[in-house]
Amino acid sequence: MAATDIARQVGEDCRTVPLAGHVGFDSLPDQLVNKSVSQGFCFNILCVGETGLGKSTLMDTLFNTKFEGEPATHTQPGVQLRSSTYDLQESNVGLKLTIVSTVGFGDQINKEDSYKPIVEFIDAQFEAYLQEELKIRRVLHTYHDSRIHACLYFIAPTGHSLKSLDLVTMKKLDSKAHLPFAVIGSTEELKIGNKMMKARQYPWGTVQVENEAHCDFVKLREMLIRVNMEDLREQTHSRHYELYRRCKLEEMGFKDTDPDSKPFSLQETYEAKRNEFLGELQKKEEEMRQMFVQRVKEKEAELKEAEKELHEKFDRLKKLHQDEKKKLEDKKKSLDDEVNAFKQRKTAAELLQSQGSQAGGSQTLKRDKEKKNFF
Repeated sequence: MAATDIARQVGEDCRTVPLAGHVGFDSLPDQLVNKSVSQGFCFNILCVGETGLGKSTLMDTLFNTKFEGEPATHTQPGVQLRSSTYDLQESNVGLKLTIVSTVGFGDQINKEDSYKPIVEFIDAQFEAYLQEELKIRRVLHTYHDSRIHACLYFIAPTGHSLKSLDLVTMKKLDSKAHLPFAVIGSTEELKIGNKMMKARQYPWGTVQVENEAHCDFVKLREMLIRVNMEDLREQTHSRHYELYRRCKLEEMGFKDTDPDSKPFSLQETYEAKRNEFLGELQKKEEEMRQMFVQRVKEKEAELKEAEKELHEKFDRLKKLHQDEKKKLEDKKKSLDDEVNAFKQRKTAAELLQSQGSQAGGSQTLKRDKEKKNFF
């Protein structure tokens, strides 16, 4: 029998029994209130808009306080999200308020991807909560829930049509921003009649922040804080986070039922995913092994080719060396022949010179002898 059939049967078998006296479970709502008050609440607001549109001023006006924050500049290389958390106390109710602002939104020349950091930030908070939820030892009661409960998109009051950046960003955030409001925020109080009221002074007149005939601030505050704050928190958890959680778990391979529409336990899902992972791991290991073998073969072929080229180069250098050596030997032999011929000519010349000297000496002696005989 399916679980839904069992639940239906149990519901049909329930009977209404009158009580003979006071039991005390009528205090359950009070117990829930006391528990909630003791634990406190958290609320996270994402303010999206260009610098100078009054995001910080509106937050100060909404919560009737002055939030400290660093002034934003127009020199950011990209869109950055700055998160600030504050502990607020009203009567005996505590609220952990987180305000996330978009620094540098709309300041870039190319605004095509300005929405991506915002969407990625929202998904990152869902992912962080999911990872905490999947832990074996969960501490969700003390975990700081940073999921965005409300997204306020600020539009420049130029009176002209929406910018392309506004249209693209609001389309990407379609599941988290719904109603348009014309709001003016101010932390300054001006005396109007006999009362001090939050207002903004313009050259053409005074706009009262809490006057519904002047702007929609009161409607926004009522909708956001007094009426729908808990609903926004619940919608964030039960709708937006659950959708993200379901898609993420389906991507991871988890299912509620098998192909036969039978319940699929977490253990079976884990085993199936584990076997699938091991199969993919073995497949990748085999592919890597084949790739390694192929790389080794290619490297061996490259080394053989390089070795062949080195041998050919060595043979060419060896032949060139032999040719040069032969040329040098031939040249040396030629020089030796020339030296030998020169020595022979030198010896012959010296011999002729010596013979000439001896002949000259004999003739001189002969003349001297003749002279002596004459006298």
